[in-house]
Amino acid sequence: MKPFNLFPYGINIHFMRLRWVSLGIAALLMFVSIGSMIANTFPGGHFNGATTFNYALDFTGGTVTELRFSKATDVDAIRQRLDAAGYVGAQVQNYGASNDLLIRLRSEAGGKAAAQTAEDIVRAVSVPDNPATVVKSDFVGPQVGKELALNGFYSMLFVMIGFLIYISFRFELKFAIAAIIATLHDVSIVCGWFAITGHEFNLNVLAGVLAVMGFSINDTIVVFDRVRENFRSMRAEPREIMNLAINQTLSRTIITSFVAFLSMLALYMFGGESLRGLAEAQIIGVVIGTLSSIFVACPLLLWMNVTKQDLMPKAKDEAALARRP
Repeated sequence: MKPFNLFPYGINIHFMRLRWVSLGIAALLMFVSIGSMIANTFPGGHFNGATTFNYALDFTGGTVTELRFSKATDVDAIRQRLDAAGYVGAQVQNYGASNDLLIRLRSEAGGKAAAQTAEDIVRAVSVPDNPATVVKSDFVGPQVGKELALNGFYSMLFVMIGFLIYISFRFELKFAIAAIIATLHDVSIVCGWFAITGHEFNLNVLAGVLAVMGFSINDTIVVFDRVRENFRSMRAEPREIMNLAINQTLSRTIITSFVAFLSMLALYMFGGESLRGLAEAQIIGVVIGTLSSIFVACPLLLWMNVTKQDLMPKAKDEAALARRP
């Protein structure tokens, strides 16, 4: 039985004809994203009405209070009561039982002692028929947030270096460089989206960005693997070989991305407030990663002048193979 294809067999869309347009648009989006992150990160920076990159309490520090209600309560209603009491932007989520809530306040919102802040929160969210009691209240300093942000940067750097080494061994250095640039393009656009919109950037979003890196590099490697096979089996110009590789993997790329998109969309719609940032990062990453594997990765290879000789065995390897019994 033939595999399911979205496009007819033998389709030949000329993606390489658009390579300079696609690379130009990709570079523009990447530079705008990086510029927005820089503008919104440094003090006094502003872009689209935002004064700072909107880091969550995970990175800025603040008060964490665990509450227990006498019966189940609505998270959205609690969030509205906190907003009315002056604790705008508080993170409210269920943990454990349906009557247990975890409330996080930024440093500026919870600058008082943790115990006093917890008492104010209890008064704000309690109602006569469903009072709340404090289970635990702690203050997380901004130093912990700085360490988390630094560890997040180190993890992304570690992943990039690992990708570079792996692809260099499996393919060639030019393939590795093209894959890393395409992945950086995807990650920068996802982060730039959060910088431009001012949506909260927390540890869940960081996890989503790391997942986007894995998805993007996987999709790119699938295309590159077909490029390598075509180089070794065909006599044609590199542009034609890469164009054929994209067409051969096009159905697989779109079907895989669409299924992943539906999963992330369901998580965004029904996963609750705490997982919305994770789903949002992955939705954007899946879309951008799919487009970059089609319109960016192979044009970068062609721009770096990859030829058949780059994939042929070296002379010393051929000699070693010839000496084997």
